[in-house]
Amino acid sequence: MTAPRAWQRMLSGRRLDLLDPSALDIEIEDIAHGLSRVARWNGQTDGDWAFSVAQHCVLVEEIVATLAPRASPETRLAAVLHDAPEYVIGDMITPFKAAVGMDFRDIENRLQRAVHIRFGLPADLPVATARLIKRADRVAAYIEAVGIAGFDRAEAARLIGRPRRLPTLSVEPEPPGVAKAHFLARFAALAR
Repeated sequence: MTAPRAWQRMLSGRRLDLLDPSALDIEIEDIAHGLSRVARWNGQTDGDWAFSVAQHCVLVEEIVATLAPRASPETRLAAVLHDAPEYVIGDMITPFKAAVGMDFRDIENRLQRAVHIRFGLPADLPVATARLIKRADRVAAYIEAVGIAGFDRAEAARLIGRPRRLPTLSVEPEPPGVAKAHFLARFAALAR
């Protein structure tokens, strides 16, 4: 018996092995394209378009810049790329990730390390950087939950946690092409 196929062909022509990802098979255009078409909240958001993971990544980077105004470009780049593996594995809601378990997390972590290496970041981020990005990710989740995913503030606070410092950022779903362009613009500004 042959092993099942574990690679995904990208529009760039690259074949990304999900079980053993190589940084050489990762292209920012593939990431931006995929993330701009992956819906946050399983598409259960207000608006004519889904709120994409690409938009979420840009929002998280904005929040990092608000929470830590002196954050380095590398830290902010890591924030833009924090959900990059989802360009190939999709965005699973937290309850489903818990049900799937550690095998999924392992694959996601391998992909994240390959993305980091590809774009000149440490394979594993320093603990302080990872914590800052996780904090910004939770702030973004709260803003999205209340702004476009139908949660009231009390429910969002109970399930996600109400941020101590809540930046005044709005979220509005964009067409995939616009979300992709915004993602690529932030990447380009930070990757110099």
